[in-house]
Amino acid sequence: MDDAAVLKKKGYILGGSLGESSFAKVKSAYSERLKSQVAVKITDRRNVPTEFLEKFLPRELEILSTVDHCSIVKIYEIFETSGKVYIVMELCVQGDLLEFIKSNRGLPEEVARRMFRQLCCAVKYCHDLDVVHRDLKCDNVLLDKDMNVKLSDFGFSKRCYRDGDGHIVPSQTFCGSAAYAAPEVILGIPYHPKVYDMWSLGVVLYVMVSGYMPYDDSNVKRMLRLQQEHRVIFPETLSIECKDLIFRMLQPDVAHRLQIEEVLNHPWVQGKYLEVVQSSRLPVEWESGIYLFVLGIMYGLEVKLPENLETKLRRLWETSGRVGGGAALLNASLLRNLLGKENMSGHVPWNNVE
Repeated sequence: MDDAAVLKKKGYILGGSLGESSFAKVKSAYSERLKSQVAVKITDRRNVPTEFLEKFLPRELEILSTVDHCSIVKIYEIFETSGKVYIVMELCVQGDLLEFIKSNRGLPEEVARRMFRQLCCAVKYCHDLDVVHRDLKCDNVLLDKDMNVKLSDFGFSKRCYRDGDGHIVPSQTFCGSAAYAAPEVILGIPYHPKVYDMWSLGVVLYVMVSGYMPYDDSNVKRMLRLQQEHRVIFPETLSIECKDLIFRMLQPDVAHRLQIEEVLNHPWVQGKYLEVVQSSRLPVEWESGIYLFVLGIMYGLEVKLPENLETKLRRLWETSGRVGGGAALLNASLLRNLLGKENMSGHVPWNNVE
């Protein structure tokens, strides 16, 4: 039975292809039960390596069936038939973070901060459950219709094992992409999987705010030397706080690399964005709408907002040059900062992101 027939029996109308990986293909479908579009990841057991079939796939299915977080792709159903595994999940219509970064040659820090904070919350949720992702990269971060982050692709994820003293047992399997891999993983040293995730997160943040990779992985030996020397070259436009955070995440000494709680509490991640929202004359619950409005102006996105919010934001935007003080969220200086209108031309061009 072909995929369309299998999915039809389950209440899904198969759509077009969304992409494919080494061991799976992803297609869109319409759910008659949910009355909405979904994504379906299809893995054919007959066409995958034994190790993937016996180790990685069972882990992925077990973890996906238990995680539930607003910044992790929602799983609606997992079923198997005719030797194929079908994972039905929410459809993230804005594509992946990598393409968004590439199309904009890097993101202004205010935009990156919100997305990175959401991603860190997803990672913290996993780490609190002793679940590690081990393949954190921009390609595996999806964006929903409201430009919210959704962590995806748990193909290399696993639950951490602990010894009799409660310490996490090091992992030994090389997972992920070399460009996002920590030096201890590249060296083949048994590694702390949560600490590995933190390095990859640091690479993701670097790519978000610069538009290119921190290290060139075309020469792994040279890349490893630069990593071990803790050499990180930053765009001049980055804030001191952002540079500090990335530098401490791309720390080759695993004992001193930031943990997820430390990242979330870092001044750059905390930022002033929420404080400004809360002290403004606009309701706090309008934060997402404000953000979408800003993105819409920055990137020409079509965003639909409640009419009263759209009107108020448009008025503030048009009069921002005359709005004084810090009472309004969208005053001239903050709005220019959020929009990055004065800084967009200073972004470093895209270069070799994989």
